[in-house]
Amino acid sequence: MNILSALRSQSSQSKQDKSATATQSGPRPSKGIELKSKREVDLMRESSAIVATVLKEISEIIEPGMTTLDLDAYAEKRIREMGAVPSFKGYHGFPASICASVNQEVVHGIPSAKRVIKAGDIVKIDTGAYKNGFHGDSCITIAVPPVSDRAAKLVQVAEEALFKGIAQVKAGKYLLDIAGAIQDHVVAHGFTVVEDFTGHGVGRNLHEEPSVFNFRTHQLPNVRLRAGMTLAIEPIINMGSKNVRILRDKWTAVTVDNQLSAQFEHTVLVTEDGYEILTDRSKV
Repeated sequence: MNILSALRSQSSQSKQDKSATATQSGPRPSKGIELKSKREVDLMRESSAIVATVLKEISEIIEPGMTTLDLDAYAEKRIREMGAVPSFKGYHGFPASICASVNQEVVHGIPSAKRVIKAGDIVKIDTGAYKNGFHGDSCITIAVPPVSDRAAKLVQVAEEALFKGIAQVKAGKYLLDIAGAIQDHVVAHGFTVVEDFTGHGVGRNLHEEPSVFNFRTHQLPNVRLRAGMTLAIEPIINMGSKNVRILRDKWTAVTVDNQLSAQFEHTVLVTEDGYEILTDRSKV
């Protein structure tokens, strides 16, 4: 998840991470990139499994006629039943437990009783859970059938791009390896990568260093990956222009050309010989 607007520098990332949230009793100030111990990774597996469970369940119950507020209420209830608190609710003033972004909405859609899900929609559900001092964070895009072939392709490529990026994760690799793999796959299929939002480190704080970008850039540090890093990798791709604008609610980002957008995200542990997907829905 990327609750904040574009993370264009490490200094702005650190400043945002130091802000108080409603779900953490005083998040620790950022000390740069944190490497998690075995005990800390075990705790992150718990919070991440909760996120995976909630997203899997939402993907199974979503149907036309439901509202995005219905999905938010379900997510909060399930997160709390599993002994966690919603990471997003109250985070920098965000009012809900999920971001629910439909069709041309790119990220940070605020759940609403007025937002009724229809057949043919593509719905991005992004959520996080905080338990035992650590966050898990993940996002899926759900195609509510029947969807157009082009919309289905967009969703497919977004998910493939996430796994192309994850496949590059290994101690000794670099963030640009992840970004290049994502960008090349997206562009090869005629879509665009949104550059106004990035992934991020995740752990004690919902957003930690480094910024995990999805496109080739020299504006952000090309960090070398080390075992113990935990990263939220989250490509966001558009059918048309890569550019977005923010609505009056100051949260919801939409495509400037009203074309569709899709997003997938996993919390990923860097290991010496590869990676572990902590929010893997196939394991819950």
